[in-house]
Amino acid sequence: MYMDGTLTQNLVESPIQRYLDALYERFLPLRDGNVADYIPELATADRDAFGIALVTVDGHVYQAGDTRQPFTIQSISKALVYGLALEDNGVDAVTAKIGVEPSGDAFNSISLEDGTGRPLNPMINAGAIATTGLVHGKDRNEVLARILARFGQYMGHEPEVDGVVYASERDTGHRNRAIAHMLRNFDILEGDPEDALDVYFRQCSINVTCRDLALAAATLANRGVNPITGVVALKRDLVGKVLSVMSTCGMYDYAGSWIYEVGLPAKSGVGGGIMAVLPGQLGLGVFSPPLDARGNSVRGIRVCQEISKEFDLHLFNAARIAPSVIRARYDGSGVRSKRARTREQSEKLDEAGKRLRIYELHGDLAFGTTEIVIHDVTSAMTDTDYLILDFRRVYSVDGAAGKLLLRLCEDFETAGKQIVFTHTGNKFELERLLRRSLERETADRILRFADRDRALEWCENELLGQSASDLELSMSAGFTGQEYLDGLAPDQLARLESLLEKRRYAAGELIAHKGDPANEIFFLTRGAASISLPLVHNARTRLATLSAGMAFGESALIGDSHRTADVRAETDVECYVLLASELADVDDPELTQIRARLIENLACGLADKLRSANLEIQSLS
Repeated sequence: MYMDGTLTQNLVESPIQRYLDALYERFLPLRDGNVADYIPELATADRDAFGIALVTVDGHVYQAGDTRQPFTIQSISKALVYGLALEDNGVDAVTAKIGVEPSGDAFNSISLEDGTGRPLNPMINAGAIATTGLVHGKDRNEVLARILARFGQYMGHEPEVDGVVYASERDTGHRNRAIAHMLRNFDILEGDPEDALDVYFRQCSINVTCRDLALAAATLANRGVNPITGVVALKRDLVGKVLSVMSTCGMYDYAGSWIYEVGLPAKSGVGGGIMAVLPGQLGLGVFSPPLDARGNSVRGIRVCQEISKEFDLHLFNAARIAPSVIRARYDGSGVRSKRARTREQSEKLDEAGKRLRIYELHGDLAFGTTEIVIHDVTSAMTDTDYLILDFRRVYSVDGAAGKLLLRLCEDFETAGKQIVFTHTGNKFELERLLRRSLERETADRILRFADRDRALEWCENELLGQSASDLELSMSAGFTGQEYLDGLAPDQLARLESLLEKRRYAAGELIAHKGDPANEIFFLTRGAASISLPLVHNARTRLATLSAGMAFGESALIGDSHRTADVRAETDVECYVLLASELADVDDPELTQIRARLIENLACGLADKLRSANLEIQSLS
């Protein structure tokens, strides 16, 4: 999988990367449009060059195609230079010279306000030339140096000017030269208009890559902070100003349709680039030289339309985003289900449990936040066979998040791995997508459990290699096979067995009730029983599930007390019951020894439970 330009080997590829690869292959054959030729050097561009890059606000980079091929930034530079001009002069001073109203005209239109000569917005050439003239510097060289340095903050490296393209723009830029002198006539430009014009030609001729555009867009999405370097490229309070003019004016006379259909603040350039921003989530860069009649990249527009539609990225549909939706992550070696295990099973899960990972999620799942989860999951899946995604604290799952999660499930299944969802019952959008997917044969292994505990139990059984029939066999054991009776001699076992009463309970039958006297010890020889507590609204929480070979009620040996929970047969149960008072005869040495051994085993069992609890707390922390 390609992430940030590096080939990494993962058994499970990110669904986002796989989607971009498919999108690239889908639109690569598109032959519509023509490369720009009004600047002679641009006419030499390779019409087959095509790249897509996506960078999240967490700094994760996904790219497909020619994302490292340099091309000139052209009009995309206008948005970034506008932010610099706002910082240098303040909002009031800039808006006094440059408006923020959409022109509805082509990028090179001479749209000036009647009477004042003020350009209508900074995204058309007139406004952009005026913007460049507002950047501080003692001469044109210093102004250009500051622009290059600022671009470097956005992109993580300082770019360079393409001298050949600059010369071509300078020598053919007669219309822009006329605009600059008109601006000087209205005192929008101060000083020699050729100075601002020369810097403008050079800023449009700066070489960038598709990845550079995506990172610059992600920086704007991240409130002006480069998500990879952490460098502040634009003051936070000005980011909204830049994104606003990108939304209304960034795509020229296509701007209204763009924001209506795609819904992402964006800026295009005649070099074939498009830079689009989803605030709080991601930045998108697309490069493809063939342009439509409005001067926008044909492939670029199609890619942005498709991504926005597929993942519902429209700005006005976007969910609120938390800094991170991963509340906790841990593996199954330290955190176990409430299903009690034999000593042998527990030892096996100490190692095998590392192949099970659990993610507790919280907040709202949208494209950006789900990508954080997917990136984390796929980067750690080499040694993981089972994944539990716990949605208990998730408020909402939108369509984009649901689609990404389903793609992840498909990838896991292809790799022979398994994803398990919990607490999805009230996540209606996700449930709708799951139901639709379950109708297809390829999605029949999407598992859902009501809670994490049952999901853990299922995964543990899989790790132990226990099928349903294996579990049935493991739920029967003779009296002498009880772990709680370890250390008793054969004659002591025989003596103890003579004191027992055999009982049977049907599945679902109550074995012991909370508040009953705790004066009996139960040794399970067949079936399984669950210990639980009642909650509100008739719900219950499971404390433990015991199977054959295990015991409960042992505390009856150390004093009079009452049951603190209910015990109910999960299956048909057979057990032996010992009345604790049967071992109370202090004048019988054999009974005294048996009682002492049972108390010692009880203490060892409690110590094991304490160690397990400490390990679980450590894992959860």
